[in-house]
Amino acid sequence: MVDEVTKKTLGQIPLLKTKAGPRDGDLWAQRLKEEYQALIAYVQKNKEADNDWFRLESNKEGTRWFGKCWYIHNLLKYEFDVEFDIPVMYPTTAPEIAIPELDGKTAKMYRGGKICLTDHFKPLWARNVPKFGIAQAFALGLGPWLAVEIPDLIEKGLVVHKDKATS
Repeated sequence: MVDEVTKKTLGQIPLLKTKAGPRDGDLWAQRLKEEYQALIAYVQKNKEADNDWFRLESNKEGTRWFGKCWYIHNLLKYEFDVEFDIPVMYPTTAPEIAIPELDGKTAKMYRGGKICLTDHFKPLWARNVPKFGIAQAFALGLGPWLAVEIPDLIEKGLVVHKDKATS
């Protein structure tokens, strides 16, 4: 059911082992360490493939994440703020990734700019608890969402490149 590109992408991201959320003390610290290791590996592979498309950091507790993601369309870079909180039931519940500035511009988004991952990603996440983490959420959730939605929003004139917006 999973295509070869998806399998290759997943194969480059270390799977996580610790089933722990923010309320699990020392286990959460272990899970957070695994999350960072997976993210670092994924970012390194992306850079090697000349496919660098996000920056991400967290608060000290690892419960609030924020950064930038970008999409290149017709040789123009469209950059967006990205954010999410780790759910209390994590990793059983996937994080809800948000791009607040796109709120209300597409039907494939919930209030607050949370991207819609219900149909495709969340069932896959549920089958892979606790192996999937933030890196997998970006690789299989945010990345494909950007690839589908951003070109459509640009075509509709709902997203305008920053250089065109100022001229």
